[in-house]
Amino acid sequence: MSNNEQKTGGWRTNKWIRAAIPALLLHCSIGTVYCWSIFSQEIADYIGFSKGATEWAFSFAIFFLGMSAAFLGNVVEKDIHKSSLIAAICFAVGMAGTGGFIYYGGLHKGSMLALIGIYVCYGLIMGIGLGTGYLSPVKTLMLWFADRKGLATGLAVAGFGAAKAIASPIMQSMLEGLGEGGIYKMFLILAVVYFVMMFVGHLLLKKPDDWHEPQSKEKGQGILDVIKTKPIMNYVGIWLMFYINITCGLALISQEKMIVKCIGLASFVGVISTVSAIFNAGGRLGLSALADKMKDRNTIYKIIFVCSIVFTGLVILTNGIKNGDGNTALVILVLALIMVVNAGYGGGFSNVPTLLSDQYGMGSISALHGITLSAWGFAGLTGNQMANWIVNHFGEWNEVHGVMVNPVGYQTVLYVTIVLYVVALILSMVFVRPSDKALEAKKAK
Repeated sequence: MSNNEQKTGGWRTNKWIRAAIPALLLHCSIGTVYCWSIFSQEIADYIGFSKGATEWAFSFAIFFLGMSAAFLGNVVEKDIHKSSLIAAICFAVGMAGTGGFIYYGGLHKGSMLALIGIYVCYGLIMGIGLGTGYLSPVKTLMLWFADRKGLATGLAVAGFGAAKAIASPIMQSMLEGLGEGGIYKMFLILAVVYFVMMFVGHLLLKKPDDWHEPQSKEKGQGILDVIKTKPIMNYVGIWLMFYINITCGLALISQEKMIVKCIGLASFVGVISTVSAIFNAGGRLGLSALADKMKDRNTIYKIIFVCSIVFTGLVILTNGIKNGDGNTALVILVLALIMVVNAGYGGGFSNVPTLLSDQYGMGSISALHGITLSAWGFAGLTGNQMANWIVNHFGEWNEVHGVMVNPVGYQTVLYVTIVLYVVALILSMVFVRPSDKALEAKKAK
């Protein structure tokens, strides 16, 4: 089938219906995992535990996202219909189970069974749905949009980032409108809604008819063999810079709400959170589309790290978070840092599969992408927790406009992230080699 037939044919061969729309349905559903901060305090209060204890549910969700993507990448490679169905079932069951254990926790305050049940449902079961759901549409998109791979994957991954901006106000209104026990009712209702969305995406998702997946891997075609087609440090460099970008992003994003309050904008927290989510989604789409026009997609990572270093450094030099309250210029600078980190965080995600495909080809891209997403899993355990530990061990808590904040703690987080961003920049420049496409373009000059 020709590209023109794929572009102009019926819905069965329409790349938007068979790839883009199902990808958005899947990613806009699972991306709501980032709405955790909207209801984490409500869960903690309802079941009788500290917020710190319940926070591990989110960390486990991101960890098992990465681990399930790594271990189930081959399943996605062989059968996207099986993997997308697994995603829909696990995500919905995990969400419904979380609602059930919240309900149980409300009846039995302080019950360890309730807390562990939330860890298992929101962390493990939903995490498996997240990993398989995240991977399932990516290769399909790159196959349908072979000439604009970055734009296509950016569109889907932007859906993951935009999910927070779309779902946050809906969840907030549900919490307020459902009355007593609204927190567990919300989970049960949304479990049904997201299952329907993801199941429709599962039914629509389809690879192009002219793509035939190899039925078995010959000797020398395993993932390690693919990675070894380039120096091993090339892949290690990609994995580490991806891990560092997520860790730094999560460290700042996890403190974003309190930093905004610290600079005197407590009444605008909701608006700023929505805007930062838009930057997150915009970075996923815009930076991946920009990478399509570049000879070497790794250039995008260099841009992300340089911008993050510059803005983090400026906030450190000016003590922007500590001195921001009442200083318009510093408030703008801190907000700019938040937006730049969100955009870079999102752009780092959307460019990974296309960078890997440029470096190692399309043959095993789902499995290779899945293994690389293990970096996301480990970052999920380290990013938030590292920032929380720093804030709790450095500086002092002070009252700013009726809110208890720790300006020195937030500034100290930046000292760590700027060092990590510098390391990531060095990795991208020294270890990650130009793709074959970039080398060919250089020779053609």
